[in-house]
Amino acid sequence: MVNRLFAGAAVLVLWLLSAFAPVPGKITVYLIGDSTMSVKEVKNYPETGWGMPFATFFDETVTVDNRAQNGRSTKSFLAENRWQPVASALKEGDYVLIQFGHNDEVPTKKSYTPEADFKANLVRFVAETRARKAQPVLITPVARRKFDAAGKAEGTHTVYSEIVRATAREQQVPLIDLDRESQALLQQFGVENSRLLFNQLLPGEHPNYPDGKEDNTHFNELGARKMAQLVLADIRALRLELAGRIVQRAAAKTVDPQAR
Repeated sequence: MVNRLFAGAAVLVLWLLSAFAPVPGKITVYLIGDSTMSVKEVKNYPETGWGMPFATFFDETVTVDNRAQNGRSTKSFLAENRWQPVASALKEGDYVLIQFGHNDEVPTKKSYTPEADFKANLVRFVAETRARKAQPVLITPVARRKFDAAGKAEGTHTVYSEIVRATAREQQVPLIDLDRESQALLQQFGVENSRLLFNQLLPGEHPNYPDGKEDNTHFNELGARKMAQLVLADIRALRLELAGRIVQRAAAKTVDPQAR
């Protein structure tokens, strides 16, 4: 009888603790980066940045604020005063997901950022995020669709991706190696099927691109979702607090009409 009383009391205590457990506070996840991450205008559809589907995977405690912009590098993002409003708005518990490299690495672009400056800019993003007690996450630039003659996916961000990795190690920042992981995904799809992930269209296939489109950098809706899922998987693998805010939806069950 005594044991039953103790058991009942223990269950009651656990119930009370769970009932009055603090509700996770609301946070904002800021995305800063380039066109592979950004929100697209309707005139550009079906081109889709991976940050667009990414925003739909979280519960009501999370606001995803996608500040990524087409054509931007770390240099131009800072020069155009796009970073400072983010840094000023950060509060404790927020996140900043940082993915640059596509435009930093091209010497012929105005957005070109020399290697040392690229690293310094990443360090600045990290330091100023931490100064506001928010969490930075560094992301290597997502892969372009490129295969060698043997059908092996090739990297196009070798130098700048390694700078991101080194910065993450040195600054002890969580790293999502989207370059390597997206290359592996492209390899799984193969040379031809990987086209299904990118904004590739035949003439007349879509009114936004009457002459067609052959794009090996920017994703369509499927490709963006696949890349977002890679990022979400890494958020879980890194055991970030943010992982607990990812919506866990039960898979729909197929009902057999013959079952009785």
